[in-house]
Amino acid sequence: MTRAASLMLALTTIVCAAPKDDASSQKAFESKPLPVALAVEEVAHGLDNPVYLTAPANDPRLYIVEQPGRIRIVENGKLADKPFLDIRNKVGYGGERGLLSVAFHPQYQTNGFLFVNYTDKNGDTRIERYTSSSTDRSVADPASAKLILTIDQPYANHNGGLNLFGPDGMLYVGMGDGGRQGDPHGNGQNRSVLLGKLLRINVDRADPYLVPTANPYSKGGGRGEIWAIGLRNPWRFAFDRFTGLLYIADVGQDKYEEINVVQMSIAGVNYGWNVMEGPSCYKPSSFCNQAGMQKPALSYSHENSACSVIGGFVYRGEKIPEIKGQYFYSDYCNSWLRSFGFADGKVTDQHEWPVGKLGSIASFGEDSQGELYICSSNGRVYRIVKTPGNPAR
Repeated sequence: MTRAASLMLALTTIVCAAPKDDASSQKAFESKPLPVALAVEEVAHGLDNPVYLTAPANDPRLYIVEQPGRIRIVENGKLADKPFLDIRNKVGYGGERGLLSVAFHPQYQTNGFLFVNYTDKNGDTRIERYTSSSTDRSVADPASAKLILTIDQPYANHNGGLNLFGPDGMLYVGMGDGGRQGDPHGNGQNRSVLLGKLLRINVDRADPYLVPTANPYSKGGGRGEIWAIGLRNPWRFAFDRFTGLLYIADVGQDKYEEINVVQMSIAGVNYGWNVMEGPSCYKPSSFCNQAGMQKPALSYSHENSACSVIGGFVYRGEKIPEIKGQYFYSDYCNSWLRSFGFADGKVTDQHEWPVGKLGSIASFGEDSQGELYICSSNGRVYRIVKTPGNPAR
């Protein structure tokens, strides 16, 4: 059961036993003075549940993922009538299911490859590659589908949903624990299954993919595709190419939301679920062995109606230099806009940005120039911009 059925997000569910607090890891949010005033401007409306936005390198267009199964293009400020890709006939849409993301190959301008993550009609996750026309990059051929990976889903929620190429050229895939309350099958800590994990595969060196030798279980001890374990539902994650940091926003259970920050080169990180939830024990203390588990860089409780963390990106654009290096995120139920810096292994410079009501924020997006966008359940997409006149508020 989800707290907000209008979108596919893996929102938190209620369990019988609440975890014990770890007060040393949980600090109240303190917004520091804002270095600049931010606002949002609408770039598209009338979309059908927009859940992601991205763009290939050196492409000025915006590619918006609609959950029912289409990818739309915004070009020169206008939403094109013809979809870039339409696979609604294949997508199992509803609740937390649907077309959830697209990742363009780093050499997209040459090979035309894009990789989508969607839930099929049976409720299972499929990663498929499509190819756009070599003569018209404004359309991808639905008949060009090539299956890369399929993962059985035992329940209807916690699908994860993000495909993202890392700076190393590998395709990373965020997988939720499979659903229900409390990870009943123990998938988060089970190295023999792909659920509850961050996966890392090489889609260039084999058909359909190669397991990289640097993956922690490439030579045994678990599924070779696994890069990290112990995740509940990593709906969105991001790489900061300037610092080599990986940010994972992992949706919590009944008490905490968390954001993890680690060096992307570190293999085999255990993020704790379902032994840990956020900074504290999820299981009773007698079963809560935290040895070797990564605690979140930031967590917040479900006080004030918070329910589901929505991870974004580190700003690396050029139009708002005052916020470079800030990681932006939100919460689906509150839809505030917050950010923080990260240095010397800890969170710095936390901010909350008064940009007005945006509906329920479902996802963030990043264009080819590093500017940031917000996808809202109100069918609109917004660009984060500097307020004219630039008076910090």
